[in-house]
Amino acid sequence: MADTDVKAPKSTTKQVLGWVGMLVDIGLPWIAFTVVYAFSDHDLKLALIVAISAAAVVGVIRLIQRKPIANVIGGFIGVGISAFTASRTGQAEDVFLPGILLNSGFFLLYAITLITRYPLFGLLYGAITQTWLAWRKDAELNRALTRVTMVFTAQVGIRLAVMVPLYLTDNVSALGVAKIALGLPFYALTLWAAYAVLRGSMSEDKWEEVKENFTHLLKGTQPPPPVSAEEKKTEEPARES
Repeated sequence: MADTDVKAPKSTTKQVLGWVGMLVDIGLPWIAFTVVYAFSDHDLKLALIVAISAAAVVGVIRLIQRKPIANVIGGFIGVGISAFTASRTGQAEDVFLPGILLNSGFFLLYAITLITRYPLFGLLYGAITQTWLAWRKDAELNRALTRVTMVFTAQVGIRLAVMVPLYLTDNVSALGVAKIALGLPFYALTLWAAYAVLRGSMSEDKWEEVKENFTHLLKGTQPPPPVSAEEKKTEEPARES
């Protein structure tokens, strides 16, 4: 019991530091762009150079620390595409245009799958578990996966509802703040809401059946193959012995 009490805070601290690290990896270039653009008399070129440099510096630091750089690479590519777009148009607000278009695409995809009653997370769940459309015959699972898809639809919908008006009014500073706030912190809140909705939509037995598979779905990993009835029978005597 004592060991558990000691290790739990360390685990929580490690998770918090992990989230902070991800926030730095992804958010620092956008923070740099927003600050430099605001305090350099709206010098777009300088702001873009600083943003890209910040992403590169974070990448180098993570390499030196021998830590995963997937988030850094993703953030660097995102900043690079945004910088290219803004440099071509000469409009600072266009730094945020690729992200707005990407969220618009996700919103349309989510909406289509909901309207057709083939929610995206149902299709993903069927693919990752290799049960394909079997979830549609399970009313409880179908309802839960539909609600989770609704949560992520709301996520991108809220982003668009905030970002699009700011983009249309050329409010670059507010766009920068919204980009950061609606990034990783908002995604973490969405994951919590999706978990709560999924858990609340299922009975205890169904939840235990789905929990591990859904965890693999969110991580993009492959769950272990299901254990057959014959294998379960052979495992039970071994456990008892």
